[in-house]
Amino acid sequence: MTVADFVSDLLAALIQFEVSQQVTVEAEGPTVSGRAFLAEEMFLAFYFNQKTGTQAFALVKGNQRLWGIDFDNMRGWHLHPLEAPEQHVAIESQTVSDIIQQFSTATTKLT
Repeated sequence: MTVADFVSDLLAALIQFEVSQQVTVEAEGPTVSGRAFLAEEMFLAFYFNQKTGTQAFALVKGNQRLWGIDFDNMRGWHLHPLEAPEQHVAIESQTVSDIIQQFSTATTKLT
């Protein structure tokens, strides 16, 4: 996946699931990061590195991660569940759309 593919997939999924009010995206070389802002001071932080394949998605309120899904070469795909966001629960491979759908479900549980 390229940076352009990641951003395109991310924005399409955010629009489809109507979960954000504002999105900021910063791309630099092979990486992209940003935030999708929600109500109540919550946001989805996201990161993608085209060279390593690393992906990180975290639902954050204040300075605390409430939920997340990540992929890295050390742990593979893993979930940080709402009930225990400090845990790393192994999961199957995810698409950006899959992750945003789960993010939407997680935010619904919090509101």
